[in-house]
Amino acid sequence: MSAQATVSTAALVGMLALVAALPSVAQDTIVSHGYSTFGDLKYPADFPHLAYVNPDAPKGGEISIAAEGTFDSFNAYATLTGTPASLSTIMYESILTGTADEVSADYCLLCTTMEYPPSKDWVVFNLRPEARFSDGTPLTADDVVFSHKLLLEQGTPSYRNYVKGVIADAVALDDHTVKFTFVEGVPRKGLIPLAGSTPVWSKAWYEATGARLDESRLENSPGSGVYMLDRFDVGRSVVYRRNPDYWGADLPIMQGRANFDTIRVEYFGDSAAAFLGFTSGTVTFRQESSSLNWSTAYDIPAVQAGHIVRDEPPNLNLPGSAGFVFNLRRDKFQDRNVRLAMGLMYNFTFTNNTLQYGLFRQRESFWQNSDLAATGLPEGLELEYLQTVADLIPAEILTEPALMPHESGETQLDRGNLRRALALMEQAGWTPGADGLLRNAAGETLTIEILETRQSFDRVIAPFVDNLKRLGVDVTYNRVEPAQYQARTQSFDYDILFDSYQNGLEESSGLSQRYGTEYRQDIFNPAGYGNPAVDRLIEKVLGATTRDEMAAAVRAIDRIMRHDYFVVPTWYLGNYWVAYYDMYERPAELPPYALGHLDFWWYNADKAAALRAAGALR
Repeated sequence: MSAQATVSTAALVGMLALVAALPSVAQDTIVSHGYSTFGDLKYPADFPHLAYVNPDAPKGGEISIAAEGTFDSFNAYATLTGTPASLSTIMYESILTGTADEVSADYCLLCTTMEYPPSKDWVVFNLRPEARFSDGTPLTADDVVFSHKLLLEQGTPSYRNYVKGVIADAVALDDHTVKFTFVEGVPRKGLIPLAGSTPVWSKAWYEATGARLDESRLENSPGSGVYMLDRFDVGRSVVYRRNPDYWGADLPIMQGRANFDTIRVEYFGDSAAAFLGFTSGTVTFRQESSSLNWSTAYDIPAVQAGHIVRDEPPNLNLPGSAGFVFNLRRDKFQDRNVRLAMGLMYNFTFTNNTLQYGLFRQRESFWQNSDLAATGLPEGLELEYLQTVADLIPAEILTEPALMPHESGETQLDRGNLRRALALMEQAGWTPGADGLLRNAAGETLTIEILETRQSFDRVIAPFVDNLKRLGVDVTYNRVEPAQYQARTQSFDYDILFDSYQNGLEESSGLSQRYGTEYRQDIFNPAGYGNPAVDRLIEKVLGATTRDEMAAAVRAIDRIMRHDYFVVPTWYLGNYWVAYYDMYERPAELPPYALGHLDFWWYNADKAAALRAAGALR
């Protein structure tokens, strides 16, 4: 055979291989600029800009925010080593991006269009040829595939295990076309957004430097995002600068966004120091989390003079399912009666009225303030789903209303709840000794540590600790430095945390990582919770073909988890508390699902000059 024939044969084989890898060109293949699990996309392919932005917002100026603790890395993906700097993911983009006015819609960012069959067995993303990293090098399909495989090799174990179970392969069809193929037989819900959420890193940089995704480092890889690292002082400050050559500045989805020239993050040792940093003008935008501060600390000359604006815009996001989280990896918490008894010692009424100025509401559901929250008796499709797991759950879940938080009186210790708690402890085998401490049959005390790092939480945790002591629990409250807190929480070295689970208005594959039995050792599951009944109902969520089916399955899950009582529900707030120097402006109406101060607010240079002339800013 001639050399020419050999080359021709090889070329033919290569062409056939490429054709085999290309997506089907059948007429029913869907081609779109975005993806929504249920319903239609709000924005058509030719939309000029997002509805909630000011497309004419000026570019310029700086916004500065506070962070507490320290940092020693810019690799936010090395979750088990080091402490990443605040906003260190801002430099990177994914193929798809969401909006702040739709529950679950994803639009092309790094891609122009996506293609997938009705079966959703695969998805092809057609990448934008103009996409560039901050070092000027092109972003290609090879970078997407490299990033996907890097996450599978060096990402967190929970991410690796889940993604390997649902994404069979990712392949670059050419420089600007990448195809993800999904594992046969697994539910398709959420898989296209999952593939599209892959952060994209520079393959060339990782190969040239030998850097790893699972290591702590101060050197950062170039990203394609609108902001890039400008400068930093380890443990003190970080400045991110808008890339003047950002490749996507003209995209419709980027109009009116990323308006600040620089975003500065100032680090402080604790919340008190951070507040002083704001009142001194070192920090210019503050999102308040303390009811004490919001009620008492802003009666200052700068506010009275109008130099600082206080605002309470609505927040329609799901509130975090916050509360005192029991570490179910500990034997001492295996008895539900113990958890219920300890929960009775938290007094929301006293805490809110006396310590939080009556500003909060008591949380009931893991999906508070939404139609995903279980209410009353189960009925309809929710009841049908619960009946499919009836052999795995207590009968009362089917016959009694959803578990609601206990009620407490105005005084710190509700004696009726104390009596109920003592009875529950006795049922669990814990009885008070002569010294008042609860002991089991072996004479051991119930020794508990509550771990925290935020000083501002001292005053709301202290009454809970005092009440637990009155119950007979040998409890200590240990507030540690942020680095120690991170190390201990990542290794699950705690009894109780004040923490929260972050849920969504439209649930998908992330439910497994937060509540699945397989993920009891996942950092996104601080309680180490798992229930086979919930596992089965998560399958219903993933297999849902309508939003009604998804919502009914989530309500059934909410009902079971509230009964299991692995989080003592505390409080929630339905709006933001923000204070900022009067040189920032925003659209008159914010979108329902984002505050957006680092996204679509902007800087007014004339107002900033007036503040400086008045001596309000340096």
